[in-house]
Amino acid sequence: MCKISLLDKISFILVLIGAINWGLIGLLSINIVTLLVGGSVILQRIVYIVIFIAALDIIALVFKCKSLNLFN
Repeated sequence: MCKISLLDKISFILVLIGAINWGLIGLLSINIVTLLVGGSVILQRIVYIVIFIAALDIIALVFKCKSLNLFN
């Protein structure tokens, strides 16, 4: 059994938000991050970096939790 921490749950939510954002960019040319933080390029970069780190955490979770059996 694999124990999922609060950080893993937050990471999962952030990655989902990032995926939804990319889907909206591809389908409708709407960038949610730009709408939320405005024209501040620095804040946009911070949001994208946080989502990137969340994705790395989810990747680490997959390899940490052998019970997920994603590769078998």
